[in-house]
Amino acid sequence: METNEIKRTADGSHTLSSGQFHETYHSSFGAIQESRHIFIGAGLHRIKEMKEPIEILEIGFGTGLNALLSFLWAEENSKVIDYTGIEAFPVAENLVDKLNYPELLSCNQRLFKLIHQRGIQSLSKYFQSQVIPVSFQDFVPEKNTCHLIFFDAFSPETQPEMWTNEGFLKLYAALKPTGILVTYSSKGIVKRALKEAGFSIEKIPGPPGKREFLRATK
Repeated sequence: METNEIKRTADGSHTLSSGQFHETYHSSFGAIQESRHIFIGAGLHRIKEMKEPIEILEIGFGTGLNALLSFLWAEENSKVIDYTGIEAFPVAENLVDKLNYPELLSCNQRLFKLIHQRGIQSLSKYFQSQVIPVSFQDFVPEKNTCHLIFFDAFSPETQPEMWTNEGFLKLYAALKPTGILVTYSSKGIVKRALKEAGFSIEKIPGPPGKREFLRATK
């Protein structure tokens, strides 16, 4: 059985090295740094003036770091978030227990474990989450329901089936008008697939170790 292994990144935060896909879940330059810059900075901050509850869909829930950062953002900004994560290969509970995000982000370890549980979890009056153990190909999101999508699959080289026009068409339909999708990849095949699905895309300067990434708008 192929297993995941904890690695420490340059900012001190952990990532996992996938035994199945032979790729790390985050940048070696800093897991927390990368997630904050790309998904929170270019995603949540972009829609922070929204009055209604924010519906977030994450494709590739992984270690739960993006969800934890979103929870902390919701608490800090008094914004209601309904968060759904899709993960075909859930991280084992014993590894979740060892990840150092709660320690570095000064939050409760029990709360971080709850983020990983199946079923709807109400973490606070501002944050509700659920993780659905299903493949992206089998997942059928409701149309016009999401304000924001975090697309955080393994790379196009490692998981090419995740970065297709068909998949992005499905996500385009799931977004509300003017909804946005943020992803760390800026590969040419990703740009083309997003454009073919109907998105308007923009390249944004990346965190340390990455030149740029993409934000796509419906």
